[in-house]
Formats: sequence, C-alpha cells, structure tokens
Amino acid sequence: MVRKVAKRRPAPEQDKMIVEALRDVGRPVSAYELIEELRSKASLAPQTVYRSLDRLIADGQAHRLESLNAFVACRHASHEGETAVFAICNDCGTVSEFDEPAAVDRLAAWARKAKFAVDRMTLELRGHCRECIARTTR
Repeated sequence: MVRKVAKRRPAPEQDKMIVEALRDVGRPVSAYELIEELRSKASLAPQTVYRSLDRLIADGQAHRLESLNAFVACRHASHEGETAVFAICNDCGTVSEFDEPAAVDRLAAWARKAKFAVDRMTLELRGHCRECIARTTR
C-alpha cells in the first residue's frame, strides 16, 4: 500500500486555513470536526490542529468554549478587555460573543482581593436565545 505524502504547510498558512474554516462553519466545532471540514483541502493530524488553535486563540482570532469543549472564530475586531463573554443557547446551539468589561473587572478585583492568580478567564452564559424563546411561546 502506498502512503500519501502529506504536504507540510507553514504555520501561518495552516492557521489561516483553520480560522477560515471556523468562520465558514459559523458554529462551535471540535478540532476533529475541523479536520473533517478541511479533509478535501488538507490532511491534518489532531495535534497540528490543536497547535494551530492555540496560536489563533493567543492571537485573539479564535476562542475556546470551555463548557462545549469546542472552538469558534472571534467575531470582534478587538475586545475592550482580554476576556470575551459568550451566550450559548441550549436549544439551537447559537453562540453570541460580546464584551462585558464591568463583569470582568469585578471578577478580577475579587481575584486580587483573594490573592488568587488568574491564568485565564472564560465567561459563558447558558440559556435560551430570543428566537428559541419566541418559538416556545407561540
């Protein structure tokens, strides 16, 4: 059996391909779903995708949704602070991204007061979006 030789791509090219796939999918996806999405364009190993996602997160181009163990493309050109807040609909799965500096500041102040060293902060609101609420009240 002849093995297909995978073409090694430079990291920036790989990152661009992955962030574009995240944007195109338009919903939270796992690294394995990204691999499936990109199967026609590239043969990617999971560790390669995870490294790329780490770089994209560090650059502010993507976010990891902790409660879903999934990734989304950043929808803002820049955040007022370093922490984005996500509202995740339990019914349809839509994710809205927004800034809430006052909430982040209060949590950071609590951490300082408690002498708690925050490595990273992820704020996720779980509930029901406007459209799903309207659908159930009809």
